[in-house]
Amino acid sequence: MGFAENLKELRKERGMSQEGLAELLDVSRQAVSKWEQGMGYPEVEKLLLLSSKLNISLDRLMAAEIAREASEKADRITGTILITSPHENVVVTCYKVSTSGKMMGGKQSPHYALYGASNGGVSFWGEPTTFLGWYADKETISKEVEEIRQAILKGEQTYQLKYSVKTERRWGRIKMVEE
Repeated sequence: MGFAENLKELRKERGMSQEGLAELLDVSRQAVSKWEQGMGYPEVEKLLLLSSKLNISLDRLMAAEIAREASEKADRITGTILITSPHENVVVTCYKVSTSGKMMGGKQSPHYALYGASNGGVSFWGEPTTFLGWYADKETISKEVEEIRQAILKGEQTYQLKYSVKTERRWGRIKMVEE
């Protein structure tokens, strides 16, 4: 539940009208209405007063916002990791990885590619990337990306690709090879 819903629920639990809460906080009824509709937040001083007057922790009052912010921070992973790609004979320090969209090809062709971006600045053609490996399906490339993400979060210095497939080129086509 977000701040707006929490505030409305708490106000009703305490048998208060929007006008009564507004008086308690020395704000207009329209301000309280706006907060309960999710169209804004009170100033920090009013949040602290609200917490005190309603005898509720700020954590509980702002639970959804705190969780959303933590989730957004988790998505913004920073750090570098040395990635080794055994099938492509590549070793590169990356600060992020990206995947290709699904590529067309036969049953024997890989359908996804993984790239690593290194901190080399951005040029006219974008940031420098290195091809890391081929993947048979969306599930395996997603699993690889998540494991790389976890390795960076744990502060690991190196990571060796586990799910990439060995390939060979024949007549201009890329074909997966059984190991």
